[in-house]
Amino acid sequence: MSHERLLQTVVSVLIMAGYNVSERCGMRPRSFDLIARKGENILIIKIVPHIDSVGEESARDLAIIAKHLNAKPFIIGEKARDFELERGAVYLRYGIIATSATTLYDFFVDDVPPLVYAQPGGLYVKINGGKLRELRERQSMSLGDLAGSLGVSRRTISKYEGGMSTTLDIAIRLEEIFDTAIAEAINLLSHNYITDLEEEKAGEHAGKENIPRDFERMGMQTHPMQRAPFEALCVYEEKTILTGYGTAQKTLRRAALIGNISDITNSKAVCVLTDYRKRKKIGKTLIIGEEELSTLKEGSDLIELIDE
Repeated sequence: MSHERLLQTVVSVLIMAGYNVSERCGMRPRSFDLIARKGENILIIKIVPHIDSVGEESARDLAIIAKHLNAKPFIIGEKARDFELERGAVYLRYGIIATSATTLYDFFVDDVPPLVYAQPGGLYVKINGGKLRELRERQSMSLGDLAGSLGVSRRTISKYEGGMSTTLDIAIRLEEIFDTAIAEAINLLSHNYITDLEEEKAGEHAGKENIPRDFERMGMQTHPMQRAPFEALCVYEEKTILTGYGTAQKTLRRAALIGNISDITNSKAVCVLTDYRKRKKIGKTLIIGEEELSTLKEGSDLIELIDE
């Protein structure tokens, strides 16, 4: 499936699930394609046919944007290495959940969560250890009895009951033995992903020199982006501002998209132009010249202008 068809499929799934979906991010390279919201749940989604094509810079941007927009990052694709992504399985790319469009549909539309996650060596399942112990004891099976049925050690069974994950094959055999589901579902919205990309390290990433120093002077934290439609995420008193910066020719064409994303995520949007002296609005986005920005004293002054 082409990137365009995969993107259309994901948009259809999100709309069926009741999400408000942003305009697509058409720039290249890009760290994400869509942002969607339903109630308090915000999703930031990167769509690629092959999940291994998501590089470190894109993953870093995706993780930082998700953090400051209080969103969940997802990579939606079709393949990993030379294999199709399994339906009902979750993969990780730099600590970010990656899965297929069909798994996305199952979870968000049909309320059927995935059960399997991929790690080096195969597919694994989280076992409900307490339930496994209860079932074993109810049938008067010793650790050795169950271990013999599965061809593993007593110690391994003890670890399963203590919460250790197991292979998909062992999980299926356990459920056949007890005729009961004991695999724990994966809630994609409550999964606490851990990114391999530390934000402290990201702060050293080239890009801060391309953001006006006035933002930091005004007491704002700045997080430069490399592959987003905005040059930075600026944070002031728990308010996040999506910030575009550059010449009018380069920046204005993205102003409406930045405003659309800010509207969906309940954030602010501003584009600072190096060759522009007037102030205006394009949708939700404030357009302001770099010279006028230099006259503002605090981040609250900028937020007041955005909210006018």
